[in-house]
Formats: sequence, structure tokens, C-alpha cells
Amino acid sequence: MSAKHYEQYEADGLMSDDRAGELSLARLTVRRFFKNRGATAGLIVVLALIMMAIFAPHLTPYEPFAVSDNLLDAPSSRHLLGTDPLGRDLLSMIIVGSRISLQVGLVAVGIALVVGTTLGLIAGYLEGWMDNVIMRCMDVLLAFPGILLALVIIAVLGSGLFNVMIAIGIATIPTYTRLVRGETLSVKQNEYTMAARAQGASLGRILFRHILPNVAAPVIVTSTLGVAGAILAAAGLSFIGLGPSPPTAEWGAILAQSRQYIRRAWWLVTFPGVAITVTVLSINMVGDGLRDALDPQLRR
Repeated sequence: MSAKHYEQYEADGLMSDDRAGELSLARLTVRRFFKNRGATAGLIVVLALIMMAIFAPHLTPYEPFAVSDNLLDAPSSRHLLGTDPLGRDLLSMIIVGSRISLQVGLVAVGIALVVGTTLGLIAGYLEGWMDNVIMRCMDVLLAFPGILLALVIIAVLGSGLFNVMIAIGIATIPTYTRLVRGETLSVKQNEYTMAARAQGASLGRILFRHILPNVAAPVIVTSTLGVAGAILAAAGLSFIGLGPSPPTAEWGAILAQSRQYIRRAWWLVTFPGVAITVTVLSINMVGDGLRDALDPQLRR
């Protein structure tokens, strides 16, 4: 397709058939996703967690950080999940903690997604020395295990909720960079990309309008699964004391504060652990459902 034909094709609005096809494909993808019972169940749980995080202050039966004389009370009608060594209601703390855990997962993945996708697009499209510089930097980051790299970053920046988000985000940038670069190397050879280049479209327009939408499917799946990994990593960092400072009700921090009472008060470690497990499992089920719905080979 020549540049003239491409310009006329776009100007005359002849992309309506393509848009209709994309709309049909989107509907088919949604239908295929909801046929997956596991993915649908996971989505329901994730939506429930999001609503719980949004309306947390209105859902807590007690003030989350209010101490009382009911020390280490077992689960009962008064305190459904029991209380901690300071008499705080565990259910209220877990509800408030859902905000922090989801925030960590979304922000950390957001950092990795924006930076990694941009670097991957640039490396895959420009190639040459730019590609070599970017990918060698990614190789250096990949030389360290993700959790170890996060520990190093936190050691430099200091502990705290915001630093945990940054550390996890930086540690997962190479995943998105390598994925997007590989997809971009394939997509850049398509006719619409070459036509846009022949027409004189700017680099930003080519990358973000013509290439990015066509590499978005695997990125969406990876980022969905990455949220679960980020929540789990944040809980692990909090468990070893590198997460948010008390009295922040982060699930990993609750586990860390409760481990010395594991024999006396089983509920203190059981329910936060169940919250982490259910959240991570549900997000992974949604990610698997998206992968099955968006993968062309699995469609066939």
C-alpha cells in the first residue's frame, strides 16, 4: 500500500469495516472469557476486592487501629476473625489492608508497564545501537533475581510503602521490555506500519498509534498476572520488615507481627494468609482467562 493510498484510505473513513471487525473480535473475546468459569469466578472475586478497598472505611465493623481490652480473642460473633495482641479487630485490619495491597500491585505494575512498554517499543522499532543499549541494560537487571533486586533498591531508597512500589516496579521492567520488543519486531514489518512511515508519520505516532495497539494483548495478560506477583512480592518484603511501617495494615505486615503468636492465636496468621492467597489466585485466574481469550492459537 502506497502512502497516497494509505492517506486516502484513512481520510475517506474506509476503516469502518476494520473497526466493525475489531468490535466483533472484542465481543467474541469477551464471550470467550466469560465461558471460562474459573476466569469468571476470579473476576467476581477481584471486583469484590476492589469494591471492598474503595469502601473500606464504611465496611469495617470497628476502627482498624483502635486498641481494646479484648486481647487475642478467638473468632466469635463479636469479632468475626478475632483480635490481635493489642485488641484490634482483625477483620477491620484485613479490609483496610486490601486497599494497600491492591495499591501496591497496581502502582508497581503501572511503573513497570509504562517504562517497559516504552523501552520495548523504542528498542524493537529503532533496533541498532539503541536496541543494544536498552537490552544490555535489561540483561543487567535480569542478572539479579527479582526479589534480590527489589531488596537492593529498598536498601538504597529505604523502607516504606512508596519505595516498595518503586522497587517492585523497577525489578519487573525487563519483563515488559523484552515482551514488547519481540512483538514490535514482528509488527513493524506489517503494511500499515510501513505505509505510515512512508507517509512521514512521526516516531511517536507510529509507535503509539500503529504498533502499540497491535502488541497490547500479550501486555495486558502479562500485566494482569504481574499485579498478583507484585502483591505477593510486597507481602514478602513486608514480612521481613522492609514494607510500610506500623501501624499500616498491610497483609504481609500483619503476618509478620503475628508470627510469634502462631501457636496461641492461629487466626492471626490464617486469615491474612487466606486473604493473600485468594487475591493472588483470583487475579491469576483472570489473567489465565484473558490469555485464553486473546491467544489466536487457543481460539482455533
